[in-house]
Amino acid sequence: MTKLVKDLMHNGVITCKPDATLGQVATLLDQHQVHALFVTDRDGRIAGVISDFDLMAGEWLSSDSESLSVMKKLTASDLMTRPVAVIEASASLTKAAELFVQQQVGRFLVLDEGKPAGTFSLSDFVASLSGRIKSRRETVGDVMSDAILVCRGKTPVLSAARAMTSAGWRSVLVVDAKGKVLGVVSGRDLLALAADGNAESKTVRDVMHPALTIDIHASLREAADMMIQNHHHRLVVTDKDDPDAFPLGAISTFDIVAEMARPDSVWQR
Repeated sequence: MTKLVKDLMHNGVITCKPDATLGQVATLLDQHQVHALFVTDRDGRIAGVISDFDLMAGEWLSSDSESLSVMKKLTASDLMTRPVAVIEASASLTKAAELFVQQQVGRFLVLDEGKPAGTFSLSDFVASLSGRIKSRRETVGDVMSDAILVCRGKTPVLSAARAMTSAGWRSVLVVDAKGKVLGVVSGRDLLALAADGNAESKTVRDVMHPALTIDIHASLREAADMMIQNHHHRLVVTDKDDPDAFPLGAISTFDIVAEMARPDSVWQR
């Protein structure tokens, strides 16, 4: 039986008010462990969506005390994206994959008989494939995750999808026998498999894309800049003095958003 969006979506919609500060948005994203919130208008209707990438822009643009002061005055309605990408609850996963590619979005607001019913993201799509088989506010090293999800190039795609879902990651790093980075497989790389039906015969080497790396001593602003410019949620952390060595870790949008959500963060004052 063909699965539909309603079979895999997250029921309910996490929202914020239009006048929520960026610090408050960061706190909600961190508390709910989601990548975006839907912004409601004064009548409670969904007017836009604000994501961790939008917060990256806020962090990135606050390069000095004056610009930080300006950015801290912005609200969810100032940075939200509109219109909101929507999909019907009765849509097939193949249709969902087509819309993800066409609209280049990370999530949809799911409508059931014209009313908001839930959300459907790239992570949910990855989960559908798998079912078939401290710190200072300074550098990347201060907030990165030491743990990383890795696999070899010969790993079957479905095994990688299963591992991504179990670990709660939206990508897996592909390395060779010596730990050198070969590429990355993300949820977006897996979208094309919905159409050709050959997921069982594919390995991660067949679908991976080049990895984006950043030095462990780089600033958080450099990391945010790279994420925004390349539309990546996660960067591989390496040592520029030994670039071929096994990666030191990874830094994601969640890591930076969590930093912004800390009680002692400048965004919460």
